[in-house]
Amino acid sequence: MTTQTSDSSAPLSGARLWAAALFLIIIWGTAFTMVDVGVRYMSPLWLVSLRTLMGAFLITVYAYIKGYRFPPIGDPRWRWYFVLGVTGMAMPFFLTSWGQETIDSGISAILVGVMPLLTILLAHFFTEEKLSWRKLIGFTIGLGGTVILFLPDNFSLELIKDWKAQLAVLGAALCYAATTVGAKRAPQTPALLGAALMTLCAAISVVFITLMTDGLPSHIEPMGWLMAIGLAVGSTGFATIVYLQVIESNGPTTLAKINYFPPFVSVIAGIALLNESFTPRIAIAFGTIMLGVWIARNKKNVTVPQNP
Repeated sequence: MTTQTSDSSAPLSGARLWAAALFLIIIWGTAFTMVDVGVRYMSPLWLVSLRTLMGAFLITVYAYIKGYRFPPIGDPRWRWYFVLGVTGMAMPFFLTSWGQETIDSGISAILVGVMPLLTILLAHFFTEEKLSWRKLIGFTIGLGGTVILFLPDNFSLELIKDWKAQLAVLGAALCYAATTVGAKRAPQTPALLGAALMTLCAAISVVFITLMTDGLPSHIEPMGWLMAIGLAVGSTGFATIVYLQVIESNGPTTLAKINYFPPFVSVIAGIALLNESFTPRIAIAFGTIMLGVWIARNKKNVTVPQNP
């Protein structure tokens, strides 16, 4: 049997809420920077394998301490969270890591920022949350910003050289959106237990694929290990725990507001730490996408963001 404890808690307020928000913004924003560095020292598959494996251990231990236990193997939640783990972690983590072998971390963060708009579109077809004129206008504006990001600096109709890598990261955003919609249909499960199931299933699937395709790595330099551990402990581990606490205590609306800021942090970190460029094309695309997300979101339409 699964031990269940109450998910409810007093709302975070004042310094505690600001601390949680600042933590999530910095951790999620710099995750793209760490991925950019990590793929220089190991394959994208091994980076994803290590971060999910260590992250799963951290979240599982925390869930165990909080009194939760995994359901029996035959429980349907294992099937649900295996799929959610693949679509919500394994696939987008890999697509982002693979894309960032050739594109900047800031661009990757901007593309993943399209996720709320893709969620709105998928929700129209697979849930009862239908498109309104406000949502449709926001989606169209955000889509326009995404198109700009695929055009060269001179805004010609040719695609940029790294369009395949950018398309892969956009695919990661689509995976996150599909997971958000799919999670609404999953069997009712306490949030922390669901996160542990999801992360563990993601780790099992991606480690298996990595061993079958890449084999064991011959050597990983210390910087590669540092980035993998940082991603596992930060955005995959502690950030998941904190954002679940924010959702449970303050609701998804608060988290949706927080989710506007990580792309800004990622762009700034990329410029400051990795000497990435910030061209007028990127600035216009970034502003257009964020405007689309702002218009599309309202109190009746809030999507829970996924960690990068």
